[in-house]
Amino acid sequence: MSGVRRLGRRWRRRRPLRTRLAVAASAAVALVAVGVCTAAFFVIRYEMFHQLDLNLTQSATRVIQENRDGGPQVVAGECRYLSAPACAQIVPALPAEDPAAPYLLPVSAPVREVATGDRVPYFSNITLSGKPMRMLTTRLGDDKALQVALRSDSVEKGVRQAAGLLAAIGAAGVLLAAGLGYWVSRTGLAPVARLTATAERIASTRDPRHRIELPPGPPGRQDEVTRLAASFNTMLGELEQSVTAQRRLVADASHELRTPLTALRTNAELLVRAHRLTDAQRDRAAGALARQLREVTGLVNDLIELARDEEPTPLLEEVRLAALAEHAVTAARAHWPSTPFTLHIAPDAAETVQPGVPARLTRLLTNLLDNAAKFSPEGLPVEVELTASRHARSGSGSGSGERLELTVRDHGPGITTEDLPYVFDRFYRAETARALPGSGLGLAMARQIARAHGAELTAKQAQGGGALFRLTFE
Repeated sequence: MSGVRRLGRRWRRRRPLRTRLAVAASAAVALVAVGVCTAAFFVIRYEMFHQLDLNLTQSATRVIQENRDGGPQVVAGECRYLSAPACAQIVPALPAEDPAAPYLLPVSAPVREVATGDRVPYFSNITLSGKPMRMLTTRLGDDKALQVALRSDSVEKGVRQAAGLLAAIGAAGVLLAAGLGYWVSRTGLAPVARLTATAERIASTRDPRHRIELPPGPPGRQDEVTRLAASFNTMLGELEQSVTAQRRLVADASHELRTPLTALRTNAELLVRAHRLTDAQRDRAAGALARQLREVTGLVNDLIELARDEEPTPLLEEVRLAALAEHAVTAARAHWPSTPFTLHIAPDAAETVQPGVPARLTRLLTNLLDNAAKFSPEGLPVEVELTASRHARSGSGSGSGERLELTVRDHGPGITTEDLPYVFDRFYRAETARALPGSGLGLAMARQIARAHGAELTAKQAQGGGALFRLTFE
């Protein structure tokens, strides 16, 4: 038995899904067709013989009424012909009381037992003069049995014809099941076949732009396979965006690294010939080399942080944003001494905590402050404000929650309408910022950190000029 199971598993592994589905569907329909035909055969056979048994019972009742006091004898013996009435004979319990004339129907021990009452009446099949007969043996009075027989060849012929007809219907059902199974496997697995072909095409071409064609219809009425294909299309869209973003990141990074690396190589080659330089030229080259190394190091670190694209969950802790904002503003004042920074913390937000990674949130605030200071004219302030408010929770939950909101506003040129959709893109730099230091990764990293903490970071043009960045924690 285990060998048969192993053989079945080996066959399933070597056959494609379409073949297995076709075989399974065909086998199921064929089994039903054969089962119905078999059940129909037994029902027809039972009904035909039951009708014959009813005729025998009626004939036996008539003979009993006509020969209730009769002795052992052959009552009727013309049943060898199809149109003749039933053969009938009365048999005593004791063989010594048998009549001198021979019996027409066979007399056996069970017949004597029926006569004595030791056995219930029964039906049996016999052969008389080469013809099949159906015989009823029942009790007649005390110590006598009555045997009644009729020709059964017409019933058996009908049973054989019904068996042949049902066999033909069953065979046709099996063939139809095979056709239906093949059709079901082709139509039912068509989306799976297209999905497989698309996956193989993507694997060979490494191009995730391919999509699976979906049948028309509302999404709510699609079957499971169609929903699988739609999910696969969604996954391909995400993969295409990821690949596109990855390629753009590599291209932008290579473009941004080319200039500082060229400058590094130039200054390094210049310092190799330091004996030909004056002290002032050597100090200037060394300072430029150190500055460019810091820029390249910062750019590479930013790229690593952006490529990670997630926050380590085990490092999450309860963070007081007011303390982080104070620390970030203090550091910004030291880094941008010519730019005044103002910080306002609402009383409700002073002790409010938020789950997060302190180092990453500090980096987010630092990037926002550096961006604001870079675009602020000398002497104009960068305004930082932290507030808290109660708000109704959205979704199926009830009640209210605490919303923390941090805004950073500068008084620089602001953000133009054309640049506003792209300020958080990697390496994007507006026309007015091309001459300023930076790589265009600070705001992109700030938004990534915000999203990783479940916050929303937006930018807009501030009233009265300048840019306003709003960080909202729900």
